[in-house]
Amino acid sequence: MQHNDRHWRKECWHEAKTADWCTQAQKALMWDRWKAGDTLHKIGKLLDRPHTSIHTILSATGGIRPAARHRSRLALTMPEREEISRALAAGESIRCVASRLKRAASTISRELLRNGGKTGYRAAKADEAAWTRARRPKTCKLASNPAFFSP
Repeated sequence: MQHNDRHWRKECWHEAKTADWCTQAQKALMWDRWKAGDTLHKIGKLLDRPHTSIHTILSATGGIRPAARHRSRLALTMPEREEISRALAAGESIRCVASRLKRAASTISRELLRNGGKTGYRAAKADEAAWTRARRPKTCKLASNPAFFSP
C-alpha cells in the first residue's frame, strides 16, 4: 500500500529512524545543545551520529523543542497495567482486578480489548500503544485558518 500523504510519510519515517538509536536522554542532550547554539555537526559528533540524523529530528518540530508529554490522571498507569498482567496470569477475573485497582470493570475490559485480550495482554506493549494512540494529528493554526495568509 503506497501512501501519497507527505505528512504521513515524514512522520512515520522520522519515528522509525529515531526509534532505532535515539534514547530520551540523547534527545534531551540534543535539544539542550541545539538551544545552546551548537551546530548540527557538533551535536552529531557528540552523539556519534551524522548531522543529517540530528537535522531529521530537529526539523520535525521546526527546531523548537516539543513539550514534555504527560498522561491524564484518568489513564491507566504502567504499574496498573503490570497489575492487570499479573492478575490475568494468576487467572483472576476482570471484576476482581478492577476492584483492587479502584477502577471500573469496563476500564479493564476495554484495556484488554485494545491490547491483545486476556491471553495476549502485555503491560509494556499496552503502555507503549497507549502513548502512541494518545498522539493524534492536529492541524496547524496557519494551515487551518486562511485569514492568516491574506495580506
